[in-house]
Amino acid sequence: MGRRKGGLDFTRSSRKKVRGIEAVFMLLLFLAATAAGVLIFHTLNGKVAAPPAEGGEPMPTPVPAADPKKEDQEEVAAGPFGLWSVPVEEVEVTQVPQEEVWMADFVDTRTPTNVKGIYAKAGTLWQKFDSLLKMIDETELNTIVVDIKDDDGRLTCELSGELIDKYGTISNYAVDVAAMMKTLKEHNVYMVARIVTFKDNTLVKKAPELGIHLKDGSVYQDNSKVGWLNPLNKEVLDFYVDIARNLKELGFDEINFDYVRFPTEGRISELKLEMDGEEITRIDAITAAVKYLCEQIKPLGLYVSADVFGGVIKSAVDQRSVGQDYCELSKYLDYICPMIYPSHYGDGYYGVDHPDTQPYKIVYNAMLDSNKVLSGIPEGNHRAVVRPWLQDFTASYLRHYIRYGKEEVRTQIEAVYDSGQTSWLLWNAAVVYTEDALMTEEEADYAFAHRPTPTPTPVPESQKGEPTRLPNAGQYIDSPWKKEE
Repeated sequence: MGRRKGGLDFTRSSRKKVRGIEAVFMLLLFLAATAAGVLIFHTLNGKVAAPPAEGGEPMPTPVPAADPKKEDQEEVAAGPFGLWSVPVEEVEVTQVPQEEVWMADFVDTRTPTNVKGIYAKAGTLWQKFDSLLKMIDETELNTIVVDIKDDDGRLTCELSGELIDKYGTISNYAVDVAAMMKTLKEHNVYMVARIVTFKDNTLVKKAPELGIHLKDGSVYQDNSKVGWLNPLNKEVLDFYVDIARNLKELGFDEINFDYVRFPTEGRISELKLEMDGEEITRIDAITAAVKYLCEQIKPLGLYVSADVFGGVIKSAVDQRSVGQDYCELSKYLDYICPMIYPSHYGDGYYGVDHPDTQPYKIVYNAMLDSNKVLSGIPEGNHRAVVRPWLQDFTASYLRHYIRYGKEEVRTQIEAVYDSGQTSWLLWNAAVVYTEDALMTEEEADYAFAHRPTPTPTPVPESQKGEPTRLPNAGQYIDSPWKKEE
């Protein structure tokens, strides 16, 4: 609709007035913001310069980075999260206490052996003594791991001692170990005594108070109705120390603890784990037990080793389930023996559809994981030697398996060498080993010295730069029984 000619334009006049008001308003707003900014600046400047409140700490003042070309310059230390550097003189430095030296008074007179060994049941060793000794004499093998306390909890030879007499049960196939040991030592065989540790239905039946209990007070049994000993019971551990003393007298070189863990089936969520009325984790219970056994047995002149599941090398879930923390146990044991049989890994592990069919890749990657995890133990601290159990049997119970012979056994040994380790053990429950996979001692030494450099396994992008978890900041766990000593 148009305007009348000669009339006043009221719309334009109104717009000019509004624009003028807006301009004045913006000018006032700008002046107010400027005044507020000046006020805030002076307030904060006074607070930064003021001394800290009681119990607080001053914020470090950023300083220029040190010039590496200048000598005798003032030393600087990294600030929180490395975001800035602060002069040392502005920070109150407290002396870090000396890290605990475990078994500081222990004088080690033992002589280590680069172990290449096999497992044997006590009865089978007795029956096949000549043929097994001949195989050791003619090959690179130098070690036998023999059952002294078997899977049923029975001792395989005559031993004596207060707790042995109280709790020990001799098996029906007990052998004359003393007679065998004399000959074995004449052939320079390194002898390891295998002790099935906490799985022991025989002893739990005999002394239920030594077994693991449920929160309702009843004795725990797994799905096979087998009882397990309580690793928090000091008398259980002293029973094994008693056995170790006997074995040292017989000429054994090492005690190997198997089943040094908690059960994985049945009412495991209801286990009662307490020390002096306080709950304790499975990992702390097993670690404390292993530490105590090492403290008692090493001074006898024996080495101490323990078998662990291969899965606990890097799986926190597996560690919590069975109580085996790979890194923590390695701080006390002389040898840690992961059971890295390819047949024991689930399909897809390490990117292998069926692990049993690629023994080299499984063993090599497991050992690389072991190296990575144990690198978290600070340099200079005790660290167990890694000595894996390898597969010398065919896992025909699997849907996807291969027959294990010369190539499959030897490639596992080579995988251990390629990972940087030099000791290994072969497992076959029937004590039937692939002798063709073994070299003579001279051939093995030459082959090891002239083996090709392995091609590094590619690291997945998702794992690059992944930090290794440190073991309790390098501190040692306190033995729950220390105050009783």
